[in-house]
Amino acid sequence: MEGDVTDKLEDMASVCEFDPITGNIPATKVEISVSCRNLLDRDTFSKSDPKNYTKPPQLNIISVCILYTQGVESKQWREFGRTEVIDNTLNPDFVRKYILDYFFEEKQNLRFDIYDIDSKSPDLAKHPSEFNDFLGQTFCTLGEIVGSPASRLEKPLGGIPGKKCGTIILTAEELGNCRDCVTMQFCANKLDKKDFFGRSDPFMVFYRSNEDGTFTICHKTEVVKNTLNPVWKPFSIPVRALCNGDYDRSIKVEIYDWDRDGSHDFIGEFTTSYRELSRGQSQFNVYEVVNAKKKIKKRRYINSGTVTLLSFSVEAEHTFLDYIKAGTQIHFTVAIDFTASNGNPSQSTSLHYMNPYQMNAYAMALKAVGEIIQDYDSDKMFPALGFGAKLPPDGRVSHEFPLNGNVDNPYCNGMEGILEAYHQSLKTVQLYGPTNFAPVINHVARYAAAVEDGSQYFVLLIITDGVISDMAQTKEAIVNAAKLPMSIIIVGVGQAEFDAMVELDGDDIRISSRGKLAERDIVQFVPFRDYMDRTGNHVLSMARLAKDVLAEIPDQLISYMKSRGIKPNQTPPDCSPEAGLSPTSTI
Repeated sequence: MEGDVTDKLEDMASVCEFDPITGNIPATKVEISVSCRNLLDRDTFSKSDPKNYTKPPQLNIISVCILYTQGVESKQWREFGRTEVIDNTLNPDFVRKYILDYFFEEKQNLRFDIYDIDSKSPDLAKHPSEFNDFLGQTFCTLGEIVGSPASRLEKPLGGIPGKKCGTIILTAEELGNCRDCVTMQFCANKLDKKDFFGRSDPFMVFYRSNEDGTFTICHKTEVVKNTLNPVWKPFSIPVRALCNGDYDRSIKVEIYDWDRDGSHDFIGEFTTSYRELSRGQSQFNVYEVVNAKKKIKKRRYINSGTVTLLSFSVEAEHTFLDYIKAGTQIHFTVAIDFTASNGNPSQSTSLHYMNPYQMNAYAMALKAVGEIIQDYDSDKMFPALGFGAKLPPDGRVSHEFPLNGNVDNPYCNGMEGILEAYHQSLKTVQLYGPTNFAPVINHVARYAAAVEDGSQYFVLLIITDGVISDMAQTKEAIVNAAKLPMSIIIVGVGQAEFDAMVELDGDDIRISSRGKLAERDIVQFVPFRDYMDRTGNHVLSMARLAKDVLAEIPDQLISYMKSRGIKPNQTPPDCSPEAGLSPTSTI
């Protein structure tokens, strides 16, 4: 029940991977819940004593669990996802789940690492070592969890010689096919007062019951400060997360008074079910909040307040494939870096060097991503742009020129057409600079702005070798594009530092410009060097790259559709880029 409950939680299981190659193969999905007990206390002096009200905590202890999966061929560990951070407890019950595809015929190796990061920043690498405490790890397989009694595996944490690191509890539950999402709002009345000074700061914690009679946390509300009669904000949760599609399964709700040190005071609880909640606002959905210990001690005890359901609505949760089946087209545009920092293309040290025996990094990145995305575009015609070069005949610098040299028709026929245009451009333009992203982002955004009805979605792939020159303008372009049906993939090639690119990838901190936050996270950045196979297997390198850079596209498409209230059956069936979308007039 500990945690940074003031933060608004994201949708459950936000780390589900998408593999366009095998995306059409049915797989059993299992949800992994994580709890820890008796974690190693490496911040002895930072946990405050809940009985000492005059001594605030010196540091904020934050635990986080990171899941790594192991590649079948490479045997390298890659981060799959991480839980939320939880404050000031050695016995965390993490709310955020991992959703994994389970294959009986595969050995799916997993590694769970626990850290006390003592910082709100999720980037462990940026923490000083004294503020980045490793608390332990465990190894297992997904089959080991699923095959345990009641699919509940309890293992000791290790990794620190001579220390007892506590235990980790892993629970697996197969997800039902229920794709409904429910939105609810609650209020409470006359809750017990728990604070000596002022009123309580109540919040609610929802648990679904498991088949073995235990409960798994599935949602926390926000904290409403200084009131005994809170009205919580409406929240949405997938029905499968709330009850796994079993409408009569018990749902337990606990109410707490929030305390800064994490020692939240229990007010009381009640139980209900999805079927009862679905009755909506009525006399059946007014619940007595009961504190069992208090009830035993006090004869005249009635309850610790009441909770009322104010609203209940349910709608189908649409998937990426729902929109694709309904006719949404994905339009792919590539933008290639032609700045001088890539090196002279005629020399073998250049990132643009055309080796007759193998593709360079630009060509591999382009082919890896493009060959998958092209399956979602009916006409297989793709605009291909370059930036940062001097163009013939007058030597003017351009940051959005067509690779095929045809200003009136910059479309290339399939991946082979783009690669051919790229090779020809290297023979005709002069590599120059600077490295500006904003022009090509704005270029694609103009066409995305013309079709905001859900019939088309635009993906821009930028391949670059170095440090961005127009950061402020690029941030502004991304913030503006986040309102449109558009995603941006940035692949870094070469050995340069890509710190600025990480900033553009808003996974941890949402990008902003001039005080305005981006509506959605639409940027995915990866350095290609992280995916290169050590044995020189370029096919494997490209497959790894494609899987990771495309992983976020389905969720980004869905987030746009949701933000505009677009349902799959509302998308027009016949859409093509030729209908007023040829990017000829802006180059």
